[in-house]
Amino acid sequence: MMLEQNLKERTLTPQEVRNILKADNREILELCKRASILPKKNDKGQTYFSYEEVKNLRKVQALKYPATQEKYPSAVKNILHSLKEMEQNLSDRISKVIDEKLEGMDEVVVELIRCKTDNETLRQKVIDLNKEIYQLKNSLNCYKPVGLGLYRKKDKHMWE
Repeated sequence: MMLEQNLKERTLTPQEVRNILKADNREILELCKRASILPKKNDKGQTYFSYEEVKNLRKVQALKYPATQEKYPSAVKNILHSLKEMEQNLSDRISKVIDEKLEGMDEVVVELIRCKTDNETLRQKVIDLNKEIYQLKNSLNCYKPVGLGLYRKKDKHMWE
């Protein structure tokens, strides 16, 4: 009888209530509304609950969350689902930004290949023109001035 009297008179802090109910402040406030319990404040302005109030809160909580259905696994599932959605949204946004940045790269690559091809073609033309210049210089060296602006072609055999 004495123990029961002591329990009824005992007060609990919000921290103790959170630990007993395994709930956060928001959920405790919701349970208080459902159970029509107004948390009391002591002369220092600190909130406290009576043992009986916490028993009632526990009953309301049991009605809200039956023993067969635990609340934490569903909360974890909700958090995981939210994280998965955030990950998907971030992936989509990053992909979109990368796609926008790389959008013009196809044209740049095509232009680069075209320039490289043009460069090779011009390099081959330079090689061909250098060969032609060499042949023309050799042909020109076959002509020797005779005088009065006349030139005479000498046989290549004579110079070799």
